Amino acid sequence: METIKKTCLHPRHVALGAQMAPFAGFDMPIQYSGITEEHNAVRNSCGVFDVSHMGEVLVSGSDAEKFVNHIFTNDIAGAPDGKIFYGMMLHPHGGTVDDLLVYRRGENNFLLVINAANIDKDIRWMHECAEGFNVKIDDLCDELAELAVQGPLAEDVMENVLGIHCADLAFYTFKETALPDGSALLVSRTGYTGEDGFEIYARPDIIVEIWDTLMASGKVTPCGLGCRDTLRFEVGLPLYGDELADDITPLEAGLPLFVKLDKPGGFIGRDALAAMKAQGLRRRLVGIELADRAIPRHGYEVLTPDGTTVIGTVTTGYRGISVDKSIAMALVSTEYADAGTQVAVRIRKKTFPATVTSRKFYKKSYKK
Repeated sequence: METIKKTCLHPRHVALGAQMAPFAGFDMPIQYSGITEEHNAVRNSCGVFDVSHMGEVLVSGSDAEKFVNHIFTNDIAGAPDGKIFYGMMLHPHGGTVDDLLVYRRGENNFLLVINAANIDKDIRWMHECAEGFNVKIDDLCDELAELAVQGPLAEDVMENVLGIHCADLAFYTFKETALPDGSALLVSRTGYTGEDGFEIYARPDIIVEIWDTLMASGKVTPCGLGCRDTLRFEVGLPLYGDELADDITPLEAGLPLFVKLDKPGGFIGRDALAAMKAQGLRRRLVGIELADRAIPRHGYEVLTPDGTTVIGTVTTGYRGISVDKSIAMALVSTEYADAGTQVAVRIRKKTFPATVTSRKFYKKSYKK
């Protein structure tokens, strides 16, 4: 029987009375004061998440840039150091191995941040793809922990509570600082909430100290994975396993911006996506809004308006906290994917009328 993992902050979560539950092999906090309260704290002030379950992989060596570009849909070639890229690793058939962030530390040095549920799969995939490249692939998952400080007051908290100057950081950039003991602190202007925010990577003991400082300040709300999901969903951000998967391509998931089909050298899965684009997509990820208060959930069927034919499946659904509507993202047949199209959703044994909308139910508030 597999032993469930615990992050370095696990005792802190328990002491705060967090509701804990297994997630991606870790015992993680789902909520503290409540999902709605935590969600609103991030939208209106500042929330802090333990995201130490995420995976970190260092790719280095003389072929590091060439290798990362080979396995990654976005184009990192020639970018300035300190830049972060979002994109995917794909199977040859175009399905998604994982979505990830690539931190460019130098031409021969890249930090890849991957999803917790896919750590073993991703690292195995990287090694399989590395044949013929002069690269070193180091698993840093046990060496690094991570905090996300998110919300409109995040910069103020970073500057005035933690003493970390970050006003100069643009969206999707990062910097590294050497601490007095010689260890590194990496801070990026990134997040998964649709709000301005930062992610902090450091040794586990340092992350514990930072967490304690934040909690003692009284200026942040500890947040669990429950509201992390509601926050990312409202602004249309995908979750691997829902909107992306081994059998869902980034084109189907509405992410062509992060797929550079024309970049020199291409990437694994490029030909499959190019063929799919040329032939036309058979299904697309859309937003759906119900007139009723009934809540669509992952896996529920999307139907034609008369309720007779299945045309898709809900990937994520909630009663939107910031918008107070029953909303969902769903993969549906392309002929039903235009905004304004009338559909229906089967919830338990009843069908409810719904309308196709944008996936972005709530406007992002990033600092550009």
